[in-house]
Order: sequence, then structure tokens, then C-alpha cells
Amino acid sequence: MSRAGDAAVVGMLSYVKDFFSSSRRPSREVMVGGLGFGASHPVRVQSMITSDTMDTAACVKETLRLVEVGCEMVRITAPTVKDAANLRNIRFGLNAVGCTVPLVADIHFKPEAALEAAQWVEKVRINPGNFADSKKFNIRDYSDAEYADELERIRERFTPLVKLCQERDVALRIGTNHGSLSDRIMNRFGDSPRGMVESALEFARIARDLNFHQMIFSMKASNPKVMIAAYRLLVARLDAEGDDWNYPIHLGVTEAGDGEDGRIKSAIGIGSLLSDGIGDTIRVSLTEDSEHEIPVAKALVARFQGGIGHPVTNQGDRPTWPLFEYQRRASGKMTAEGIVHLIALGGNETVAVAVPRRVDEAVAHKRAGLGDYQPELIHEDLLRADHLLDVDPRSPEEMQAANALPETRLVTVRDGIDLAPIAAFRLLAARLDPRHPILLKDTLSPHSDGEFLDHLLTSAIVFGSLLCDGIGDAILLRSEEAPGQSLRLAYNILQASGVRIFKTDYVACPSCGRTLFNLQETTARIKASTSHLKGVRIAVMGCIVNGPGEMADADFGYVGGAPGKVNLYVGKQAVKFNIPEGEAVERLVDLIKEHGRWMESPAASQS
Repeated sequence: MSRAGDAAVVGMLSYVKDFFSSSRRPSREVMVGGLGFGASHPVRVQSMITSDTMDTAACVKETLRLVEVGCEMVRITAPTVKDAANLRNIRFGLNAVGCTVPLVADIHFKPEAALEAAQWVEKVRINPGNFADSKKFNIRDYSDAEYADELERIRERFTPLVKLCQERDVALRIGTNHGSLSDRIMNRFGDSPRGMVESALEFARIARDLNFHQMIFSMKASNPKVMIAAYRLLVARLDAEGDDWNYPIHLGVTEAGDGEDGRIKSAIGIGSLLSDGIGDTIRVSLTEDSEHEIPVAKALVARFQGGIGHPVTNQGDRPTWPLFEYQRRASGKMTAEGIVHLIALGGNETVAVAVPRRVDEAVAHKRAGLGDYQPELIHEDLLRADHLLDVDPRSPEEMQAANALPETRLVTVRDGIDLAPIAAFRLLAARLDPRHPILLKDTLSPHSDGEFLDHLLTSAIVFGSLLCDGIGDAILLRSEEAPGQSLRLAYNILQASGVRIFKTDYVACPSCGRTLFNLQETTARIKASTSHLKGVRIAVMGCIVNGPGEMADADFGYVGGAPGKVNLYVGKQAVKFNIPEGEAVERLVDLIKEHGRWMESPAASQS
């Protein structure tokens, strides 16, 4: 089928029955040991340990710490057959202290390691991009016959694992990662959500031919836009394949990073999909000690346990935005009186940051020290100047009046209506004349209850989901009342959503037993040297598995090549090899300078 034909087929698909009133996607039950996934089971929380797989005592100890804080399934890397064999000792060590938490073996590159691991764990995760392929970044055209031969080769390598899992009642996760797609997939489908989905379906068809159905799927990426699009397309394709393709879904943003940025990026990707009813198990991947992932994951899941929001009476409304790729909603342009100068809104203008007057008054005395975190518009002034119109998008009369306005107007959803914000703003975008830009709100009933993490999740899920749909020309964040924190949070959400890049973007893997250096310490050193750079994307990867492929669209990469040695990348191309770890950060800075992306930090220039 031609690319145009592919696009036409994709255009007919949908990942949810109702875009304005979602419910949880129905899926079949998959058992992992004694733990159920999908069907009527709750969304499960899992994590991955960082200890060396050959250190049995450390692996047992870290697993027990995870279980204590609420982790329901634990993944352990098995890069070699020797590592996979030691999973037996880890399983027995846990059993000896009464811990029956299901274990997942994480496999890359070596089918033989997967066969060994399947004897000792309850689930095996494979990455179809590298399970039976050695990625060489070759560019070639595959004829249909050559492509079929490649699939037959994969069938021969994958079938023994499927049969062993079938015999031992072991589940499989078919976990595609953006950036580690095989050359075969890259050449036919590109480095795209479509390629990610096709990669997984190729392996799923082999398993189904063997009548194996204990499968869970994942489509992980460090870019939330790519991740969201890939999962949506996966669900749509599974639905199109037939009712018995209703396998559970594992959600995760890979290499999300650490701190506030890592939590925001995870909330955007995972929370957006949960709000659409997609997801049966999640992992929040942070470059921190693994037990820190669990409170964030549990808080995300808890937000959706009581339902997904008030229903909207659907009157035939359809999305006016693309479902499986990012495209910003087209709108007319207008200007509004800003705090310092006129602010252009709509069209291709930068998404602006509006604040309540109280926030601007609280930070006015220290505006010079806020750097890039500047308030740009005051909500009350927009209303007073008649630049902003608030409406109930369910009201035909109000929408008709808004659409009949002769001039372009910034439009938002009125406070106090009983709709979930995502559904409300989607409905607004579907019914509003495209010439009017939209002001997004993270909440329609502002209040200050809860902790900062709750406010972060609320804002990131709502704004992130809508911005990744292409909806929104300005944002008004009110879930967090602390003025400085609310401003920082607003800008960091815009950055993580990829719609306003104003600082360095880091892609940092969450560490595991394959890691060849201390990721947390190294990431901190790299940030200390480079955090002042604007619009530069730096990937910090602990090993070659999370190396050139997983870095996807990073500008520069810092990758563990051997114990104590680091390889540096420009894009996906390794350019410096076996640099002693003690010199590597300085050499990374030199590399950034060589490529004209360096600027001196304000602090350094003033000293």
C-alpha cells in the first residue's frame, strides 16, 4: 500500500468511542503470576530496579523496598544469559522471605537470554526493534519478498520463546521503543508512531499464530507527543484487527528525567492516555532511586479511579484535530495588552502564559530575577478589555454568538461548569470557529487543596493532553496558588509538551542493572554545566541499549560505552569514543561548542 493509502486507512481509525466522555478501554485479562491485568482489574503500578542483576542480595533488597511502597510488579534487566540465569536466585531469595511479587525480565538483543529468563520469572519483556535485529542504520528498499523473508527470520527466532512462555504460563510484554526500531521497520514506515505500532504487530501476529494471548503492549518514547500518538494508534489498530485483539496496555514515558521535569513529562504522557481510558499498568521512569517512582505513579492512577469526568451529551461532534499526529489548531491572530508589551496570540504565535492578577502583584518586585519565567497576560485585564470571552461549550446559543462575532476573540471555557477540563476544551475546539484562538485553564473550579504534586499532576495532565492535541494558544494555571511555583510550573509544562522551548531539554534514562555509571550524579553534573543553554536537547544514557536509538531526536548524547568510559554523540552518530568518565562532561561541553550551540551562562558572563 502506498504512503497515501496508509494515511487514508489511518484516517478512518479511532482510539476511543467518544472524545468528550471517555470510559476505560475494555481489555482481556492477562495474568502475570497471581496478578491480573486488564479486564476489571485496577490499573497496576510497576517499576524497575537499578541494582546489578548478578548481585542477588542487592536485587532482593531493592525489590523489597519497592514492594513496601506499593509497587505491584518489578522489572529486572537481563542483558546476558548469565544475568538471566541469576533471576532464579533472585526469585528464590524473594520467595524465602515470603515475597511473591511478579518479576519481569527485561530483554534486549539476546533471544537466548529471554529463553533462560522465562524459566524463572512471571513475565518477559522484549523490544521488537532489537530482539532479533542488530541495528545498523542501513538505508535500503525492501521488496515485498525480502520483507517477508525478514519476517520469517524473526518468526524462527521468536517462536521458541513464545512456546516456552506458553508451556510455563509466562506472560510477554511486546514493548516498542521509539528510536530503537529495526532497520526493516525504519525503511518501510519511518521513525514514526506508525512504525512503532507495526513493529509490535509483527511480533503479535507470530504469537497469535501459535495461539498465545498472554500479551501486554507498550509504545514508549521520551517525547510525549510521539508517545501519545503511538499509543493512540496502537489502540486504534488493535480495535480494527478484531474484538479478540483487546490486549492490556502498559504506559510509560521513557527517559523522562528527574525532579519536576520528569514528573511533568510523565504526567503529560501517561495522564493524557489515562484520561482517554487507555492504560492497564503504568511505570513512571525517573532518573532517581526506583522507589521514588511509585508515589508519582500511584497519584496518577488515583486520579482516575473514580471515573474520568462528567459526561458530555454528544450531538455528533467530531475532533477537528488530527488523532495520530501533532498539528496545532489553526486560528486567526490577534493582539492583547500584556503586562509589559502587546502579546500576539493565535496562528503560529508562541503559546502565551496568563496569570491571575494576584500572581503578577506577588512577583512584580522581583520580575528582573524571574528570568524566562515571566507572566505575560493578566486574566482579569483580558476580561476587562473585552479580549477574552468565556462560554459554556455545551450551549448552542453561546457558541452561535461566539462564532458570529465579527472580530477575532480569545475564547475560554467558563468557570464552574460541571465538565472535566479536557472534555470541555475539546468540545470548545470542536464547536468554535477556527478563527478564534483558545485560552486553556487547568481547572474550572480553582482551589488550593492538596500537595504540590497534586497540582503538578492536575496541570500537566490537562494542559499536556490538550497542547499535544494541538489545542491552545495561551494557558492560565490556577491549581497551584504559590505565585513563583505556578509560573515555573506553567513554563515547564509548555517545555515538556514541546510547544515552547525556552531552556535545555534533558532526556535521561531511569537507570537499571545495565547502567555503566551513576546516572543521578552524572545527570546532575551535566545539568550544572549546561542548564543555561536554550533549546538544546541532551540525552544521558547509561548504556548502549539506551544509546543512539533511544536518544531519538536529541542534539547531543552522553552514553556509557564501557565501565568508566563514555561515548559522545551528535544526534545518533557517535563522534567521541572511550572518554574517561572524569573528563566526559567537559568534553561534552567542548562538543557543544564545536557545533555552535554553546552560550555563556549569565552568571559566568557577569563574574
